[in-house]
Amino acid sequence: MADSAPAPAPPSDEYQRSVRAVRALARVSRVVERAGAELNLAHYRVLSAVASGDQRASRLAARLALGKPTISTAVDALCRRGLLLRTEDAEDQRAVALSLTPQGRQLLDEVEAEMIARVAQLCASTPDGDRVIESLAWLGDALDATYPERQQQRRAARGKQER
Repeated sequence: MADSAPAPAPPSDEYQRSVRAVRALARVSRVVERAGAELNLAHYRVLSAVASGDQRASRLAARLALGKPTISTAVDALCRRGLLLRTEDAEDQRAVALSLTPQGRQLLDEVEAEMIARVAQLCASTPDGDRVIESLAWLGDALDATYPERQQQRRAARGKQER
């Protein structure tokens, strides 16, 4: 009879809790997307980033971790719907600045209100909904804080590819 390798140790409670958290985030993203039926999640992300001050498509792509073709397609669709406006960038005439139209601002506000209501409903079913909301806000802050680092890593990777 051949020696068999020992069975792997069962995952720790902390690991299992982390897996549950990741899976919950994935499911919540779908619930949030369905709450904002007027916009798919990619279009919502673009509109909300523009509303937050990201006006150039290249910056949107980097910040949202989406490819430039994906951003371009989303921007084209949002412009056709009258939700985004392209204008010449005052700082760089080769670039295009993006801004929300009044219709885009109104739709973003409506969709966010629906999303907030759905998240609040879910959080009300948890032991500490306020803490869940605060923790999600912290995650958003952490993503924003790591953005410059991710940008630097991307530039370094592109530099290596070009060599």
